[in-house]
Amino acid sequence: MRPLVFLDTETTSLGPKREAWEVAMIRRADGGQGGTSFFISDLHLEKADPMSLKIGGFYDRHPRSKLFTPADLGNDQSLPEGVKYSWDAAEVIEQWTRNAIIVGAVPNFDTEVLGRLLRRNGYLPAWHYHLIDVENLALGWLISRDPQGGYQKWLDRSYDSDDLSRACGVEPPSEEERHTALGDARWAQRWYDAITDPMS
Repeated sequence: MRPLVFLDTETTSLGPKREAWEVAMIRRADGGQGGTSFFISDLHLEKADPMSLKIGGFYDRHPRSKLFTPADLGNDQSLPEGVKYSWDAAEVIEQWTRNAIIVGAVPNFDTEVLGRLLRRNGYLPAWHYHLIDVENLALGWLISRDPQGGYQKWLDRSYDSDDLSRACGVEPPSEEERHTALGDARWAQRWYDAITDPMS
């Protein structure tokens, strides 16, 4: 069975040139599970959207909200714990996602930005080409449980993801966890597990 990787990123904007500044991955394989999350130091904030940075809490959560370059750090080029240069981040992402099925909320948003990061640093995306979007999975699950046809409201694409999650019995992240990569990756994991549990 292929590994699953519950994945989320926080990015510098919503646009096509966005960069990930925080990445979280929870990998489930062979009956075991592990997780990692980190910040990326070398970004191009001249292309960033201030509102995107604010929503993700960049200035509150990214260490010192400073973009570390080798020149900043002297000869040893060491970064604070939990912060990686983009080339180190790319290596970790490639290893953690290789041959895995990516699960997330609108996961193509994350795989697009990470695919560009990998290619810029000499790697190729090696995850499975079928992504699992927990929101679409939730829609199908709710429709299958509602033979009276009341599901029509969920087919309206203006639905709120929090309401959709609660309809599946899954509480969304707390205010502290919301719009953090790890908090949202854990949410995707809880949501996926609730929907795919045969006892639910």
